[in-house]
Order: sequence, then C-alpha cells, then structure tokens
Amino acid sequence: MQLSQWVLVGLLAMPAVLAAQAAPMKAIQGELDRIYPALDALYLDLHQHPELSGQEVKTAVKMADQMRKAGFEVTTDVGGTGVVGVLRNGQGPTLLLRTELDALPVQEKTGLAYASQEPGVMHACGHDLHMTTLTGAASVLNRLRDRWRGTLVLVAQPAEETVGGARAMIADGLFTRFPRPDFALAIHDSGSVPAGRIAWVEGYAYANVDSVDITLFGKGGHGVAPHTTVDPIVLAARTILALQTLIAREKDPMEPGVITVGSIHAGNKHNIIPDEARLQLTVRSYAPAVRKQLLDGIVRIVKAEATAGHSPREPLIAFSEGQDALYNDPAFTRRLVAAIGKGLGPDNVVAGKAVMGAEDFGEFGKAAGIPSAMLSLGAVEPVRFKAALASGEALPSPHSPLFAPDRERSIRTGAEALILAALEVLAVP
Repeated sequence: MQLSQWVLVGLLAMPAVLAAQAAPMKAIQGELDRIYPALDALYLDLHQHPELSGQEVKTAVKMADQMRKAGFEVTTDVGGTGVVGVLRNGQGPTLLLRTELDALPVQEKTGLAYASQEPGVMHACGHDLHMTTLTGAASVLNRLRDRWRGTLVLVAQPAEETVGGARAMIADGLFTRFPRPDFALAIHDSGSVPAGRIAWVEGYAYANVDSVDITLFGKGGHGVAPHTTVDPIVLAARTILALQTLIAREKDPMEPGVITVGSIHAGNKHNIIPDEARLQLTVRSYAPAVRKQLLDGIVRIVKAEATAGHSPREPLIAFSEGQDALYNDPAFTRRLVAAIGKGLGPDNVVAGKAVMGAEDFGEFGKAAGIPSAMLSLGAVEPVRFKAALASGEALPSPHSPLFAPDRERSIRTGAEALILAALEVLAVP
C-alpha cells in the first residue's frame, strides 16, 4: 500500500477513533445528568453540617449510606469513623479511591445561602466537594460495570486535617480486611486552578511536615537590671534568626525547605524579664535527607544558642504532627493524565505546582507499596479566575473562611476525572 493510501485509511479511521473516545464520555455525562440533583443536595447537606477531625460521626453515616446506594459492600468504624466500600466486578486490578470526612475549625464568612450551620466549623478545605465527587463516581461506575473489570475500594477517611486518619485506617487493617489495592487515587480541590480543569504534578506534590515546640529557659528579674538575669526573649530572638541560616546557608538552594516560627510566647509585663520563652515552628521539605538536615539542625542551633546565652537549663525540644511528603508516581500520573485528557479535552488537563502543605493520602500508597497519585481539581469560577489573573487579585484558597468552590462545575469535573481514571486502570482486557 502506498503512503497516500495509508494516509487516506488513517483519515477515514479518525472519526471512528474519535467516536470511540466520545462514547464513554457521553455515557458518563448522561449518568451524571441523571444523578446530579441528588449530588447537589448531598453537597449542600455536607457543607451545612461539617464535623471536625475525629468527630465525623454523622458525616460517616451519610457516606456509608451513599456507598450502599451505589451498590458497594460497606464497612464502618474503620480507624475511627472511617468508611470502606467495596465493589467487585470480576477479575482485574484493584483501585483505591479516597475522600476525606473532616472539616476545619473555621468560621465561615462566604455569605452563601447554604453556609455552615455549625458555629466555628466549616468545610473550608473542600472535603464536602471531594465526598460528593466520589459519590458521583461510585454511582456511575456501578452503572457502567460492562466497561471495566476488577475491584473498586472506596475509602472515606477521617482526620485528614490532623494527618492521622490514613495511618489509623491502615493500622485497623485496611489492607488485610479489605482487597489490597494495586493503585490509589485521590483528587483535591484547588483555589489556583479554574473549575472545569484538572491539574497534575509528577513526583513530590505535598511536603514533609513537622511541628516543633521549643522551650528556652532563662533567669527572670527586673527589666532595669538585665545584667542580673538571663533574658529568654533575647535568647529566643537570636535563636529565631539563627534558625533561618539552615535555609539560607546550609540547605542546598535547589532543594525546597521552609522553617517558620508561627508563635512566640514569653513574659506578661513591660518591666519584668521572664524565666522562659516558648516557640512553635512548622518545618517543611520534600526530600527525606533535607528533612533530616533541618530537624537535626534545629536541635543543634537551639542548644548552641542556649549555651551561648548562659541558659541555666538545656532547652526542651519536642517534635510532633510529623507527616511524610506525598509523592505522585510519575508513570501512573502520566497514565491518568492521558486518560482524563481524552475525556475532558487536553486543554482541561494542565501542569500544576507542588505545594508545601500537608496531605496524608500518600500513606496509602506507601503502606501498600503501590503507585499512587493525587490530582488537583479546579474550583474557581473561570471568569472570576481570569479576571483575578489579569488584576493580580489573590483569590480565597482552601482553609480560608471565604473559600467557596464553583459548585456544579467542580462536582461534575471531579466525578468525571475519577470515572475516567477508574475506567483506564480497570479497562476491560
């Protein structure tokens, strides 16, 4: 066959290829149209009735009910209030899809008609959106069982905001009591991406996180006689500045890292030098070696400054709330991006940026030894996003009391992305 004939055959085949790609998307959108009113009602209910980390009792009941309605076998009280749903559909891979249950101790200020009805508690991080998109994906995938083979494991995780829920579920037998996954996937909404789009990052996407509590000891006395004291406030000031040399002069500048002193507490009167000063730090990094370097360096510098300042006691240094970085498996991420791009259109799947926030989803992939990925779900109304980009306006981000996703567009896009990803991983041979 001549080259021109091959070209002609290819051109003639293109409509069939495009139609094959469009067929799943048409079916997905049709199913989402059918159930969208119920999804919207679920989102409004979840948003109006948020629950804090470890207290997600009513939210867990709602998610368990949604999973049962979608045809999943449901187990509750896993790792606390966690919920696990399992749908078996013949021989094939096992895919874990995760959402979170908990809200934040934030007073909502959006002014929305469906704002939180719980004083001082708000789904400011979009976990209500994540639960709704997972519910939509679960329902549609159950209806499209002829298009995939394998097992779906839905995980509704408690206490993500306190980075303990994933480990609690794993410790409670997530990978022994339920089908062990071959892949794990989650989405997380973003205030930096317009609604209707999915953003992706290969490799490190979220940071190692450590909290550090430091108590520096001095010798109190009258403020007019500092020579008779050991001033822990001066010691704290020197320590705070010295800690930044770990970032500016010891860490490789090509490796990300942050040390922030978020609070300092010392003294209670103008003319009294106190006995002690307390610091609270957050430390962020990606690479394990950088994490160790920063934490070891904090101990070294704090002790050295205390010695240099004639502190009467060695300082107390306590580490807590440690969370490993979230790493998106590059090959798995690229595979998902290609599949989602075919459905949503290549312009709606864009490269994102890694952040220094904490996220414990990576615990699932690490514990199971499997490829995992977390994708970002655009949540900003597109026209507003474009205007803010042009003006330089800083839009509300997750954890802001003003954060309000572009509801319908975000729900539909998130559900579509999860469905397309699942159909890719669990494709019929």
